Parts: sequence; C-alpha cells; structure tokens
Amino acid sequence: MSHVTRPTIALPPHYVTMDEICDDIRHAHPDLPHLAVGLRIARSTQVAGRHFCRPLQDPAIGGDASIADRNLIAFAEAATLGVQAARQTLAETGTDPSDIDCIVTSHTTSWTVPGLDIHLVEELGLRPDVRRIPMSTLGCVGGAEALVKAADHLAARPGSKVLVVVAEMLSAVYNHRDTGKESMIYKTLFGDSAGACLVTDEPIGPGLRIESTWEYVLPTSRRRYSGRLDTSGLHFDSEKNAPAAINEVMPALHRYLAEQDLRGVEFTVLHPGGPRIILDAERGLNVDQDPDLDDKAKVTRHSWASLREEGNLGGVSVLAVLARTHDDPPADGARGLLLGFGPGFAVAAATATWSSRPAPIAPQ
Repeated sequence: MSHVTRPTIALPPHYVTMDEICDDIRHAHPDLPHLAVGLRIARSTQVAGRHFCRPLQDPAIGGDASIADRNLIAFAEAATLGVQAARQTLAETGTDPSDIDCIVTSHTTSWTVPGLDIHLVEELGLRPDVRRIPMSTLGCVGGAEALVKAADHLAARPGSKVLVVVAEMLSAVYNHRDTGKESMIYKTLFGDSAGACLVTDEPIGPGLRIESTWEYVLPTSRRRYSGRLDTSGLHFDSEKNAPAAINEVMPALHRYLAEQDLRGVEFTVLHPGGPRIILDAERGLNVDQDPDLDDKAKVTRHSWASLREEGNLGGVSVLAVLARTHDDPPADGARGLLLGFGPGFAVAAATATWSSRPAPIAPQ
C-alpha cells in the first residue's frame, strides 16, 4: 500500500468574497443583457469566498494586463506557493530534501519552460538524479492524478519517497473580456492555491492508505471542459452537456469498485468542482442520500466545506479535501474513495483505507 501524509495547503493572502466579485462584474458590465441571470447563476455555486494571489483590481486579475504579464505573474505566484507548501511538508514529516526519490507535479494555469518540477528541484535542493513526473495540462484532476502516479511509482520502486506538489493560479481565468453566462460561473468559482504531501510505502503518521488506482477518459469528451488561450489571456470553456459527464462515467467507475470489492463507500476525498459535480457524485455512489442526514455526518462534508470556503482550487482541491479529512477523520479501517475529475472529461481515482494509527517509533 501507499501511505499519504496530511497535505499542506498554501493559500495566497487576498481573500475575495462572492459579494466583491459580483460587484466587480456589475461595474465591468453594467449594460450586459443577461447580467442579473449570470449573477444569480454565479451565486448558485455556493462559494462564499476564495483566495487570489493578487487583489481583485490588479491588472493581472480584473484589469487589462497583457497575456505575457498575466502568464509571468501566474507562474511566479504558483511557484512561490508550491515551494512554500513543499517546504512545509518536508519540515512536518522530518524529511530531508536529499531523501526524496521522485517528485510528481501538476500545474496548468501558465506556460513556462522549464516547468514547475525543475523549479522545485532547484529551490528545494532535491537530488540531481531525482525522478520527475511533471504534468502540465490536467487542470482539476491534477491532484488526484498526482497521487495515482505517486502510488504507481511506489508499486514499481518500493522504498521510494515521493513528493507530490500541485499549484494552480486559477485567478488567471478571471477575465472581463468573457461575458457569457458560463464565464460568470468560472469567475466566482475558482481560487488560487498550492498543495503538497509525501507518499511512501511505510506510514508517517495517520492517514490515507491507497489500495488501488484507476484512470479513465470518457470517450469523445475532449471538448466537454477545455482551456483556451488568446491575446487577452487564459479562458475556460465547457459544452452544454458537460455537467452530465459524471453520470456517464459512473458505470465504468462501478465496475472498478466491484473489482476492488468496495461495496460501501464509508468516506470520500472528492474533487469539489461545483455543487452539481458533488451532488451527481453522491447520487452515483449512493452516499448521503438520506434527506434527514446531518451535514456533519455526510461522507462528502469536506468537499462541500472546501467548495464553500475556498472555491474550486483545481488540481489542489483533492489535496485540500484530504487535509480536511485528516482534521476530521473517518473511523480507523474505514474504506473509501479518492476521486478527481478534469478536462475534457478525465477521471483519476483510488480506493483507500483510513489508518488512525500514529507513526511507528524508530528503533533506538
């Protein structure tokens, strides 16, 4: 099994509320015909606020900065938060950078060469021969996919210590040149962050034990959710049938869960892409369907809390939900599911057991 430490989540300093974003949209588009409808849809995301790397009025967020400036700023901020999260993980687990055998990274919201992986090797002082698994276009599925890749690496190379680092500056898609109803949702849904954790085949404290991994791409789905780059910056698009994708994936996911003999999901580490995504996942997995169920008893409660308080953090979201799971864990030995989704419609999942046992005491 692969053991995952509690992720450390690095959040930038500017907390932007839903009211502030709606006021900014009104100011930028006072004559937009569907303004009221768009704002009503935006508030339906249930996001109270999110963290941005810069103030809302900064030219690189709500202003007219060039794509070159937006790109440079987005990577610089992502790299800074990524280093911060990684250093905290190494410190909290008592791990020397020279002990890291592999680094798995995911970063989508800016273009740069070399990428986040090379940046982290240098900034953290990792070994020159550290193995690297860099991923750059996974978006929201990046965190779950990174954990899958880390577990698969450990299966092939037992004894390794794998550092997972995911960083996304989703404020990069906050662009007033987009005026469609969908763009209103994405303006109010996304937040900036980075997350890091260690994955090992020996436990370093309580946490998630990955039993098996699964990857799936919904056939003919490459346009369901997609990114677009033009002279004004980065944009996020989706087709009208995009929200139905989770339901279409469920038959294949159930076959995987049956193969793993996971017949009842006792906890979830579910990507909080939005209310519709969480609700469809709940129905598809047959969890939290009792209308009288207290919110504190829901197996998806950490996903709802993360969405409400931080917004959709892209690939970092699964790590943020896992951190909350550490703080309010399931019972020892509970079996559950880690599940992430991303563009066009790609899925990464892992069946897991929760272990509440402390780290083993090293022999004297």
